[in-house]
Amino acid sequence: MARPGLMLFDDRRARAWEPFALTRPAGELRFGAMRLVERATRVLGLEPIGYITSEHLSDFYEAGTPPVLSLDDLTGDRDLVFWCARAVPDPGQQLVMGREPAVYLIGDRPVGVYAPAGWRPEASFLDRLQLDDGPEAQIQVAGRILEWVWDLMLETPDQLVRDLAAAERTAPPDLPKGVYSQGDHPVMLGRDVRIEPGTLFDTREGPISLADAVEVRTGTRLAGPAAVGHHSRLLGGSFEAISAGPYSYLRGEVAETVVLGYSNKAHDGHMGHAYLGKWVNLGAFTTNSDLKNNYRPVKVWTPFGVQDTGNIKIGCFIGDHVKTGIGLLLSTGTVVGAGANVYGSTMPPSYVQPFSWGEGTELTEYRLAEFLATAKTAMGRRGVDLDERGRRYLESCWRQGRGG
Repeated sequence: MARPGLMLFDDRRARAWEPFALTRPAGELRFGAMRLVERATRVLGLEPIGYITSEHLSDFYEAGTPPVLSLDDLTGDRDLVFWCARAVPDPGQQLVMGREPAVYLIGDRPVGVYAPAGWRPEASFLDRLQLDDGPEAQIQVAGRILEWVWDLMLETPDQLVRDLAAAERTAPPDLPKGVYSQGDHPVMLGRDVRIEPGTLFDTREGPISLADAVEVRTGTRLAGPAAVGHHSRLLGGSFEAISAGPYSYLRGEVAETVVLGYSNKAHDGHMGHAYLGKWVNLGAFTTNSDLKNNYRPVKVWTPFGVQDTGNIKIGCFIGDHVKTGIGLLLSTGTVVGAGANVYGSTMPPSYVQPFSWGEGTELTEYRLAEFLATAKTAMGRRGVDLDERGRRYLESCWRQGRGG
């Protein structure tokens, strides 16, 4: 009997995880050492079929990602598990699946539904995650639920320790001459990793994992826990508790920060307690604050209104395709919407509307044609072609972000 397919869906809360929800399903966000879709796939042991998310993302596509689908696209000839992208299942368990529809719960909260062939959940259940919208049968699952977008950043260091502890262990690698390590946790290296002399790996607080073809240059101090994706470059500086996706080029001071990948911070400057999307380019000396002078909890803009995070260490959230000019300063809790191009000596506001252009509060619309031309050039520099489907997807995001 064929295993059920896995459908990740974004409920109302996940679709408000800005500035990232405008341009990608929540399952594509990185948490710990992997994307949420990778985590669900590994733990639940199911093949990902697609995403159910916001309608304007119908043309979303990136290499190696499931497509965005609607309930109407799904045939009734196969069992499916619908799983909320915000739900983080504990490893080492198997989902119970029977012949009847059933709601999966973490504690007393619905996080998904088992849908046997011929039955599909109501859209209202996937949106609201209310028990009265789902079937009567209930199945308990061990795990936890991420609530706010900043949880993806705040909880990543602890999640990195768990993820890397569970990674396949091999004999400790022989580090090149002139490369040093201190601490008891392992350094795990992929194939063709290049490390220059004058590098220090500090594993006292957690393990370090460097994926295939990572390059580490002289003058780098990398403190675990840390996971760096394939073909990334650490160009010198201090890095601590970072999770970086593929093709991340990083330099300067970067602490407790998540980078989805294909982003460029190749110059000096501080980035702390931050979350960066894809195709971000930070100009030289772009710097963020992650601690208020009065040590009070940081407030962050959300589509539900400004929220008190209850945490004193919150940096910034930078959406896909954002570009910053040299020397840009970002205050604590700043949210920079996708596609924005901000520059100058004046701090931008704590919320920058997507696809904005300008300095300080003097922000205008980043015209669609110019944005697409820049995106095509930036993506081409990493060997990725912005084809016609990609243009339609970004144009849909632009129209959604600009309210038109």
